[in-house]
Formats: sequence, C-alpha cells, structure tokens
Amino acid sequence: MNETLPKMVSRQARRLSSQTALRYKEKGAYRDISWKAMEQAWRGYALGLLSLGLRPGERVAIMGPNGPAWVFADLAAMHCGAVSVPIYHTEGLEAILHVVNDSQSRFLFLFSPLLAEELLSHLAEVPQLERVILLEGSLEHPSFVSLQEFLAGGDQQQQASLDTLTEKGSAEDPATIIYTSGTTGPPKGVTLSHRNILANIEAAVKSFEISEKDTCLSFLPLSHVFERVDGYYLMLHQGAVIAYAENIDTVPLNLQEIAPTIVISVPRLFEKMFARIMERVLAGPWHKKQIFFTALKAGRAAVARRQGGRNPGVLLEMAVAAANALVFTKLKGHLGGQVRFFISGGAPLPRNVAEFFLAANLPIYEGYGLTETAAGITVNSPQAHRIGTVGRPFEGTDVRIADDGEIVVRGPGIFQGYWNAPERTAETFADGWFKTGDIGEFDPEGFLLITDRKKDIIVTAGGKNIAPQVIESLFKHDKFLSNAMVYGDRKPYLTALLVPNFDNL
Repeated sequence: MNETLPKMVSRQARRLSSQTALRYKEKGAYRDISWKAMEQAWRGYALGLLSLGLRPGERVAIMGPNGPAWVFADLAAMHCGAVSVPIYHTEGLEAILHVVNDSQSRFLFLFSPLLAEELLSHLAEVPQLERVILLEGSLEHPSFVSLQEFLAGGDQQQQASLDTLTEKGSAEDPATIIYTSGTTGPPKGVTLSHRNILANIEAAVKSFEISEKDTCLSFLPLSHVFERVDGYYLMLHQGAVIAYAENIDTVPLNLQEIAPTIVISVPRLFEKMFARIMERVLAGPWHKKQIFFTALKAGRAAVARRQGGRNPGVLLEMAVAAANALVFTKLKGHLGGQVRFFISGGAPLPRNVAEFFLAANLPIYEGYGLTETAAGITVNSPQAHRIGTVGRPFEGTDVRIADDGEIVVRGPGIFQGYWNAPERTAETFADGWFKTGDIGEFDPEGFLLITDRKKDIIVTAGGKNIAPQVIESLFKHDKFLSNAMVYGDRKPYLTALLVPNFDNL
C-alpha cells in the first residue's frame, strides 16, 4: 500500500469531519477545532504555498511553538508533496540560518516578530529563501508576508491540483528533515520518509490502545521526533484529540483543564511531579503522612510481585484497593482525573520514579528510539512492562547487540540517510544495520537495557544530548584554568570540576 501521512490525515478528516481534532487555549479558555475546520485550514495554507510556486520535493521550514498553526503549516507542505523542516522555536537566528541553508528551504513559516527583524538583516546569507510567512505580526519587506496576505493570495482554482499532488505522493518520498542537536558538530539533517513514520505508528498501535475517546496533552517541541511521531501523527492516525499546553510551565494547570487520558513526556516532567508530590506529603500533618506511606508501601509491594511474575494475592490486592481509594485517586485528580498512562522517552527514567507512579496506578511506559529511527525502536507496554528497561523491540524491527556491545537496528523505521551527507550516512551503517551509538543488553525475557553511551555523550534529565568535551575545551582555553571535567548525566543541570592554573592566578 502506497500510504503517506497526507493521505492518512485526509482520510481521517473525511471520516471524523465534525469531531474535535485539536484544542488550544485562547484568551483564557480552551477552544476546539474540528477535523473539517483543520482540513480547511491546512488547505488554505497549501493553496498559499502553491501560489508562491512550491513544487514537490522542495523544503518548507517551520519555526514556532506547538499549536494549530504549526500543524496547518506542516500538513500543508506535505499535502503539496513538499518536505517540512522543523526548527526548534527556542533557538535563535543562528539555527535558522544553518537549517534553512543546509536544507535549501525556499519558504519559512516564522512565529516570532523579533526573530523576523533579526533575519531581515541577514537575508543575504540565505539566498535561496524566497519568502518568510509571518504567523504573527507583519514586516514591510518584499521577502516577508503576513499570514493574512499569504492566505489571501491562495488560488482556490488550484484545489484539484492540490488533491492530485496528495494522491501522487509515494510512501518512499521524504516527509521531513529533522535536525539533530549537533552535539559533536553542526546539526545533521535526518531524512525520514512517510513509510518510516507510518511503520512506527502502526507498530505503536499494536502496543497501545488509543482511540477517538482519548485526549493527548502536547507540550514537547514538535521539532523533536518523539512528540512529532507519537504526540502528533500517531494521535491523528487514531483519531484522538490533541490539546496544546500553553507552555511548559503551565502543564500542571493545563492537565487539570484538559483532563487528558495520555501524556507523552521526557523524564524531567515525571521527576518534577514526583518531587512536588513528596514535598507536599512531607509538609503535611503526621497522620496523613502515615496514610500516604502505608498506601505507597502496599502499592510498591504489588508492583514488585507483578514485575517478578507473581500474583499479589488477595490480602495485598485489598490493601492496594484501599490505597487507591484513600490516596491515589486524589493524586490522579491533580492530573485531571482521566490519565490512563504516560509514555516516557528521550532520556533514562529513574527507577524510583517509575516504581512510584506504577504503584499509584499511573503507569509510565518507557521507550527508546532516535531521530534516525523515526522515534521508535523498543517500548514497554501494558502487555509487556519491565521497570528499568526500555521494553521489547517494536514488531517488524530487528534489534541485536554487536560484538562490542553496541545496539544495532534494522527495520522499516530506519531513516533514509543524512541530508546531503552520504559519507556520514555510510558511517552509521554496518552490513545493513544502523549503529545507534548506545551500549546495551537484553534480559532473559527480551527486554532491552541501555547501559552506556558509546561516545560518552551526556544525556540530561530533560533529554538534551550534550558533548562534554566541547564545554570542557572552552574552560581549558581560559588561562586561569588548567583542567576541567563536565558532569550531568541524567541530571537536570550540568556541573563542572575546575582545576585552577595557580601560576597564572
């Protein structure tokens, strides 16, 4: 089947026309966007791009926070047969110049008026960038066009041409180029096809029951492959509602407002939630602390038995039921009251945090993947869950451990290659297997454990990849320092041991 993301989304739009697709907050209240309205919006964006001369295979960059406009721009580009290129909205002008130049993007959707003004004086550095569509504000310059002008310029007579472009799309066509964080040099563009992404979506559907009854709260950057595939395309594929948090700081409030059933995040959110809960409990009265820790003890005991393949037993089940009624139901209420499960990725999930939430009947299913694998390689699921591991391989994905301990992978989700970098692409494969750079092992039941990083890359609690040597080198160039060692793996921040140069001091 020659399926593509635009074909899948268009089919869903026809089927779910009147149902809610997206929710976003405006002027203090959440508003719904139906599938029909979402389709009309992305069609408007697509006609605007076609009127500007966009051709299949060309690149369209997008820089902005999560929200409906991001989705409209992304779907519009792909419906035209083009390739969407996300840029982290927290980055600055340097990121725009690098990504736009490297991808040779002709068009850029930009949300920030301030960045637009900065970009104005650097247009000579991106000669192939023909038009910047400002999703907020306006700028008097021929290379910049406001959203209103852009949509007004769309030719409605091209509706049939748009449908033809969508139908002509092939599963092997590039869908997106996602730039990695560039920990050991300039960011590399990872080219993912429609088949890559859809293969992992289909595998995820076999691991998790997600339907039109579900709502997913979206707050991880859409420029990150984890949110892009699992929090966006997967939810559209299943007809679930995507609700956008206002920003990362408002997630606790938005959880209560939206009452999502599914939350996808990096471990840092769960660590913060755990710390906040424990702080609140320890600050409370003595009797409430006793009730809480008694309930937690029962929950942890049940978790330990189930993880060990044993039945908790009648008495422990009764204790867990009482714990849920007295303590954990209230905890769930602080998260909106409807959460069925969390999915964690991007960094290692601390075992004590995973055990706590599972004991509270709020399971966190940890998975593992890379940008180059369209997010998914392995995942824990309701059917097969082992704390301390990243789960079993997705169906259709082969994973093995090489002689040096490196995890290597092959399957339909593996990327097409690095954009305009055939030599780099060749270096990452060995006999058809993609080399992840991670060291790991399988337990006797087939669950994968990540034990190390082949090149000593630091992965913070927020999922950020950091090369310590780069930072250490900056310190060592200071004449008042003779040595430096940067540390911060699985931590929310970096620390450094600095050795002064006493002679210079």
